[in-house]
Amino acid sequence: MLTTTVVLTAIGLAMDAVAVSIASGLSAPKLRRHDALKMAFAFGLFQALMPFLGFMLGLAIADWIAVWGAWIAFIVLLALGINMVIAAQKANEATHDSLQSPFQTKTLIALAIATSIDAFAIGVSFSLIDSGLVVTCTTIGLITFLLCYPAVWFAAKLGKRFAKRAEIFGGVVLIAIGCKILLANYLSGG
Repeated sequence: MLTTTVVLTAIGLAMDAVAVSIASGLSAPKLRRHDALKMAFAFGLFQALMPFLGFMLGLAIADWIAVWGAWIAFIVLLALGINMVIAAQKANEATHDSLQSPFQTKTLIALAIATSIDAFAIGVSFSLIDSGLVVTCTTIGLITFLLCYPAVWFAAKLGKRFAKRAEIFGGVVLIAIGCKILLANYLSGG
């Protein structure tokens, strides 16, 4: 694959993860640098891993992912988004720190998987062409990390000013991303 194509593909694949990073940062008025690195690393890792898995599994389960992958991503993002909105509605300033954090390992892994399912499908297509798989997957993961870290960090700085409203907005963004994934799959005939 051409370097420009790999970079543009990586940027395109990273956009859902960047949007989730922004939503998460907005909902975290007391973000620690460790949490921002953890999120960016998880998203980068899964964005690199999924094309590799897609390549390795090839077309054997590509049809299943094409049919159910968008639904899985939609359900995960919808559930997390609704949970964020409900928690923000119930919370007051004194209990804001006790809300479910998108930086908890279990939640973070669910988000990373949901935002990288499209990378799995890209990996399947890599099995059909000579793509330089290791370099391609590494580039995708690195670009995702480099875009997500500042996104979550700067959004958290902005979120300090808006705390409760930011968490509601973050939940709505997750729901919107899930709907976008489902709609894109539907429009592409999936």
